[in-house]
Amino acid sequence: MTDYYEILGVSRTASEEEIKKAYRHKSRQYHPDIAGPEFEEKFKEVNSAYEVLSDPDKRQMYDAGVDPNNPQSGYGAGFSGMGDMGDIFSSFFGSAFGAASGSGPIPRTQPGRDSLESMTIDLRTAVFGGNQKFTVDTFGVCNQCGGSGSQDGSQPQTCPDCHGSGQVQKMVRTMLGTMMSSSPCPTCQGHGTVIEDPCTVCHGQGRVRVKRDMTVSIPAGIVDDARIRLAHQGEVGECGGPAGDLYIDVRIKPDRQFTRQGNDLHCWIRVPMSWAVLGHTVEIDTFDGMHNVDIPAGCQPEQTVTVKNLGVTDIRDNTERGDLIVHVNVEIPTKLNDKERSLIEQFCDMHDDEDGQLDCNAKPVAPAKKGFFTKLKEAFN
Repeated sequence: MTDYYEILGVSRTASEEEIKKAYRHKSRQYHPDIAGPEFEEKFKEVNSAYEVLSDPDKRQMYDAGVDPNNPQSGYGAGFSGMGDMGDIFSSFFGSAFGAASGSGPIPRTQPGRDSLESMTIDLRTAVFGGNQKFTVDTFGVCNQCGGSGSQDGSQPQTCPDCHGSGQVQKMVRTMLGTMMSSSPCPTCQGHGTVIEDPCTVCHGQGRVRVKRDMTVSIPAGIVDDARIRLAHQGEVGECGGPAGDLYIDVRIKPDRQFTRQGNDLHCWIRVPMSWAVLGHTVEIDTFDGMHNVDIPAGCQPEQTVTVKNLGVTDIRDNTERGDLIVHVNVEIPTKLNDKERSLIEQFCDMHDDEDGQLDCNAKPVAPAKKGFFTKLKEAFN
């Protein structure tokens, strides 16, 4: 029978709130839109587990040995014989009803859980990719016992109380009379074996909490809030169990100079009015080093200049890159002497009459754009 408690990563005594919290974490971890389409089946398993464990009636039936999500278990299809009933009673009363008690001892070697962490990278790393150092707080193999859980490396011995079954029985008085009840053995916690000399560091678990330094490879073109999966880099399982996977949510911190839109980078530069009028070559600092940008003659405020292939690397095709979009802000002088003002006014009179003409039209139209020097003249006045 599917272990729904293990799927959600909770104990069998978990409260409703603990189950709900675990479900929220797991559903986000395995959601196909976040983790990828390959986790669709895992996501369905998480939903199936929560459907059963969040419903008190279904959870009670599941704890009794019947899987409500499995039609062959007899749930919802009527009790057609004593076979299913025998399984239910055997979970409560042991072999007194002719069925084997419990599901056998719990293996000491358990697989480790998946881990979810987050890291922050700069925009340059997102553009080109690279290696990022990262410290993860997780479970690792106990160096003292090598993961065995035993101080002297000896093998676990058969439990003297349950004789290896992992279950103990006791007499229970009920309204139907005296019956046998099964429960996990308190001596071995249901494992069927005991470690006679537990490791003093990990206390028989075979693993300890550690901080591990690692290097994460960041793919070029990665987007903000992307998730990276590192197989077998999560928590190490108990007593030498295989490690789970490590998932890292990547955040890209804002850059002081550039902003990103898709695979394009945007930046803003301020140029003098004369450069905008006559044209000029500006040297700007990019992620690829210093680069010359040609400001065309007659450049208007808020006009953009596109520089090809200086943007973000395409994550699907590392040979392609986006563009660098340079936004030009024209700096208008605020203080002029009499000679400068006279020259500007003469220039305005010569060039802005034509630009300022309006077309008469019966239909309402947007106001005609004013010439650059008309705006300049108005600003001075």
